[in-house]
Amino acid sequence: MSGWDWLIILLYFGLLLCLTWWAIRMNKDTADDYFLASRNLGWLIVGASIFASNIGSEHLVGLAGAGATSGVALAHYELHAWCLLVLGWVFVPFYTRSLVYTMPEFLERRFSPAARWVLSIISLVAYVLTKFAVGIFAGGVVFATLLPDVQLRLGGAVFNSFWVGSVAVVALTGLYTVAGGMRGVAYTEAVQTVILVVGSVLITAFGLIRLGGWHELRAALPSDMFNLWKPLIPAGVEGTWAPVKESTRIAWYFNGNYPWLGMLFCAPIIGLWYWTTDQYIVQRALGAPNEQQARRGSIFAAYLKLLPVWIFIIRGMIALALARTGKVPALASMVDASGTAIPDAAQAAFPLMVKSILPSGVRGLVVAGLLAALMSSLAGAFNACSTLFTMDLYQKFRPGVSQHQLVWTGRVATAVMVVIGLLWIPVIQGGKGLYDYLQGVQGYLAPPIFTVFFFGVFMKRLNARGALAALVVGFLLGAFRLAVDTPVSLQLGALTHGYAPGSFLWIVNNIYFQYYSLFIFVVSAVTMLVVSYLTPAPVEERLTGLTYATVTAEQRQRSRASWSRGDVIASGVVLLLILAAYLYFRG
Repeated sequence: MSGWDWLIILLYFGLLLCLTWWAIRMNKDTADDYFLASRNLGWLIVGASIFASNIGSEHLVGLAGAGATSGVALAHYELHAWCLLVLGWVFVPFYTRSLVYTMPEFLERRFSPAARWVLSIISLVAYVLTKFAVGIFAGGVVFATLLPDVQLRLGGAVFNSFWVGSVAVVALTGLYTVAGGMRGVAYTEAVQTVILVVGSVLITAFGLIRLGGWHELRAALPSDMFNLWKPLIPAGVEGTWAPVKESTRIAWYFNGNYPWLGMLFCAPIIGLWYWTTDQYIVQRALGAPNEQQARRGSIFAAYLKLLPVWIFIIRGMIALALARTGKVPALASMVDASGTAIPDAAQAAFPLMVKSILPSGVRGLVVAGLLAALMSSLAGAFNACSTLFTMDLYQKFRPGVSQHQLVWTGRVATAVMVVIGLLWIPVIQGGKGLYDYLQGVQGYLAPPIFTVFFFGVFMKRLNARGALAALVVGFLLGAFRLAVDTPVSLQLGALTHGYAPGSFLWIVNNIYFQYYSLFIFVVSAVTMLVVSYLTPAPVEERLTGLTYATVTAEQRQRSRASWSRGDVIASGVVLLLILAAYLYFRG
């Protein structure tokens, strides 16, 4: 890091400070203002904030590592931009009509207070295990690579650069999140989106230049790494445990590419849960003044979501190609003697590229983009977490509490959750990779939430008892899988090499995570349907405007007036771009 690099980084923090100060001056110390920016965010801010919240450190670090080890396999997840169209066209009308603060609050309107409580608890657990822990962990990985000699001594304890970087990112992000509220988060995320995209494009471009161009990238890597089209079950493993056993997938897919069966059915479930029902994302749309602005913000975010394949995944593949060809000796540690990526070393593909191929000044801009991703993702999680805890849990215990007390409680709750996230980092360190860990946990927690939202909106016959049963049963199945996997990840006691082969826990631990996620979805869906139809139907009067069958003619007319032909065309272009990507990546 040169003086120019540090100057650019200091300018970045100065810009954040100015935005935070402005947000503090604008704050009104009310729940509506602190958690939803007084519902006054325009479509440009909504879309940029959605993208910045989504693109966290797990993308910059994890996707580069996944690109180096698995090629474009994880592009399936990143091509889920169409899910944002579902948010804008299907769910935004329901959310804006109901004027809710949180997704659990919407479930309370549709089903019952019990459903709201359960979803709030599940969401808080998910944030701690994914967004907090993964963001903190990835920040530590980057700092450990860029500033390996940094240490901090406290008493007799010595903290290396990994922990110094992790805690520093958390502290700085927490300061402007707590002080600025949703307005501070949304506007800083809009600025961070620009820095993030520019920095990511620059490092990808410099990598391609050093390699010799796109044709050299295609020549340096096997064609399978550019292939998104895979068979359902590879030849030779029919009738065996291989199709559902995670630890064997490297043997039957090049570098661990994800199977089509899981991608076809499981990935959309996780994607739709994340983009249309997760407080972390939807809170930005809730901050829009009306349905039109929320929808257009979602469409804009869909365009931005098409970028990660090219500026994150391809970047990891460039790093692998540079390592295999020997054009950047500093990247040689990523590969073994045969030129195959080493999974653990590949996690540092992004910071190694920053360190090795960027000139002075540009490096500072790229690191600023990295910090933007780290901080925007964590800031979004902090704000969503404080909103859930305060509005869905604390306010229920203290219904008469003042607006000032609600804001203060949200800040304290966030600090507690961050500490828990720090304690969970060793579990991620024992996993198979940052992005694999993230998708695995989300795969265990998402299915029941997806089920109650989508089935609840499209089927008015489903009732509160069915929704509650689906949430509880699905969450218990996901928690059970996490409880089985965690000791193996931590290598506790006799579990250094896993459970005894053939035992029940061994089978659970080795079922491929996408297939286990599909199992949770099927069980949740069946539970919701069976329990609902065995118990009385909900009163139709209280469902008005909360399901498609109960939307009034006036509500439909108002929703129709909120969109134009341009909105439809813009959405269609997103779908065409996704199709073009699938057609191009055929190996």
